[in-house]
Amino acid sequence: MNLADHHSPPADVCLLLRAHAEARWLSREVVPVIRELERDLGSGAALAYLEALRIEAHDHAGETDAARSELDALASAGDHGVRSNAHRYHAAVRELRARIDARIQQLLAAAGGEESCDDEDWEHASASAGTQSGTVPGAAQSAPGAAHERPGPRG
Repeated sequence: MNLADHHSPPADVCLLLRAHAEARWLSREVVPVIRELERDLGSGAALAYLEALRIEAHDHAGETDAARSELDALASAGDHGVRSNAHRYHAAVRELRARIDARIQQLLAAAGGEESCDDEDWEHASASAGTQSGTVPGAAQSAPGAAHERPGPRG
């Protein structure tokens, strides 16, 4: 079979793969830095690295949300189970994002850091993604937007 004959995976599979990649990246790259800072908040280098990771996390979130948008733009055909699983996995990754972002905000506030200019973009991406599907099965229910709350006024 010729490599040119291969087509890209279906949109539901693309979303599953993209969501898995984002979740794995967050767990392997961001969470260890958060844990280090929770043990030793005085590490200025780790705080700076966390800010850089946060920007990269925003990019990963955008890619995953774009895969979700592509899936939602297609008429529902084929295996509804895979599509449903892709939606649930995406919802779980959004929840993971929100929890990680809340921990980052707590660390930055505790360190006396200012919110970066990417806060509104990150919050907008997470909030808009939250309107695309239901909640994560088995996830604790909370007030809408509660995971995105930050100190200070918001519009």
